[in-house]
Order: sequence, then C-alpha cells, then structure tokens
Amino acid sequence: MKIYGDMQSGNCYKIALLAALLGIKHQWIHLDIMAGETRTDEFVGKNPNAKIPLLELDDGRLLSESNAILNYLASGTDLLPDNFFTRAEVLQWQFFEQYSHEPYIAVARFINKYLGLPAEREEEYHSKRAGGDKALQVMEQQLRKSPFLVGKDFTIADISLYGYTHVAHEGGFDLTAYPMIQAWLARVAAMPGYIPMG
Repeated sequence: MKIYGDMQSGNCYKIALLAALLGIKHQWIHLDIMAGETRTDEFVGKNPNAKIPLLELDDGRLLSESNAILNYLASGTDLLPDNFFTRAEVLQWQFFEQYSHEPYIAVARFINKYLGLPAEREEEYHSKRAGGDKALQVMEQQLRKSPFLVGKDFTIADISLYGYTHVAHEGGFDLTAYPMIQAWLARVAAMPGYIPMG
C-alpha cells in the first residue's frame, strides 16, 4: 500500500505512527503541501479534496481523511476495540479532535511555525488560543480519570489526539499547565514501535 503524506503534518504523522506501531508495510510518498504538491492534476485525480494523508491500497482503492484511515488500518487489532460502545467512544474522541481540537491547535501551529506569524494573521492566531486551551482542558480532565482517552487501554483515539497535541507548543500553547497531558504524552512515546514526527 502507499501512503501519501508529509511527516510535519499532524494528520499525516498519525498514519505513519499507527503504521509503525502495527508494523504495517507501506510505501511512504512525501508530498510538500507548501510547494503545492497536493494540487497537481495527478494527485487531485486521486483525491479531489487535494489533501493529505491519502491511503492507496494495492488494488487501487483510495481512502482519505486521517481518522477514517486510522479506523481502517486498526480494524481487527487491539487499537480499535470490538465492543460497540467502546468503539463509539473512540469515534467520539476522533470527532472531538477534528472539530474541537485540530481547528485551533493545528491552525495556530501552522500560522506560527509555517507562516512565521505574519501581522495580517496575528489576530486569527490569538483567537485560536481560547479554543485550543478549552480542548486541552477537556483532555486533561479525562486523563485525570484514566491513563488513556478511552480507559486503561491505548487506542487510535490516543493516536488521533497525540498528532497535534505533542507539538502544541509550536502553536504557542504551554503544556506545562497540563500535567496529565504531559504524562499521557510520555506514555504514548513509550509505546513499542513508536516513531517521532519528522
């Protein structure tokens, strides 16, 4: 299988991390978002949304959206529970990640790290702080109750949230205010097969 992505993107890194943890053989095809490599005719032919990550199976089927890819690749493993309710809890955190976490923390990181915090986007950058901190507070509260986001076991819910949380400081978020998140980050990084972003 082929995975199209950029390892500096939290959404793409999630997939690379899962593949490493599960020992999934694949060909990683690097695409530079900033250079417009996701907007070529060839790539748009594969994903009309012109975004990465993108999974291409050996039979030519294509799957986009990072959390959909995580669910597909983790099916049948311990990282995606069989129990219907527990699986729904995994999905709950993945929806939270895409709607309440990523739009704030990932966007703040992009403006700060990749764009160099230009004056015309300073107001937008600062507006992301409240939403990002709220998301981190929700995670902190959950991680006071359990070592991982869905109870005692590590799942793809943790991978989904780890992608951008562990680099939240690059968006100006101070993680020292969240001791439970810091401990959780260390637990994820200690998983056998873990690979860093980059």
